[in-house]
Amino acid sequence: MATVSDLSKGNYIRYNGEIVQVEELQHRTPGNLRAFYQVKMRSVRTGKTVENRFRPGDSVDQLRVETKEYNYLYQDGNSLVVMDNETFEQIYIDKVLLGESVNFIKEGVTLLIAFENGVNPITAEAPAHVEVDVTYTEPGVQGDTATRTLKPATIETGAEIKVPLFVNTGDRIKVKTSTGEYVERVK
Repeated sequence: MATVSDLSKGNYIRYNGEIVQVEELQHRTPGNLRAFYQVKMRSVRTGKTVENRFRPGDSVDQLRVETKEYNYLYQDGNSLVVMDNETFEQIYIDKVLLGESVNFIKEGVTLLIAFENGVNPITAEAPAHVEVDVTYTEPGVQGDTATRTLKPATIETGAEIKVPLFVNTGDRIKVKTSTGEYVERVK
């Protein structure tokens, strides 16, 4: 068991039976009152944030977390099959670990997966941007690029995103995985 003063931003702890990640940690000493730690935490499972005050001597259950790079192979129902880049061992992880970015990743992408005690995957992180091909979009009108008007487009992963009018079927584009926003056209 560690104390609250041992924590830092990014640490994982068990709080009320749930695994949470420390997002902010402030040590406050208000005037004539006792010092305390104001901790903002985000639940790994639900994504909700919670704040709590701790006294400096309070003990917390700090988790040992290891991160490793895995190569995304394919989707199998509600799971993703990923392969360790060093040992070539294949494991299944839950799709909810990636959140909305699961809709924009394709085979061969490197994922960063965090494991509790080296066994249970608790978080997965996709790269910030991916390059994908546009499989279908309505053709744009010549010279209609003066405004920032967007049109729907289907990408090779099957997701639908908004792209500028000048993007056509077959173009390769860069997409932000966290939000699904169009970034730029790739040459």
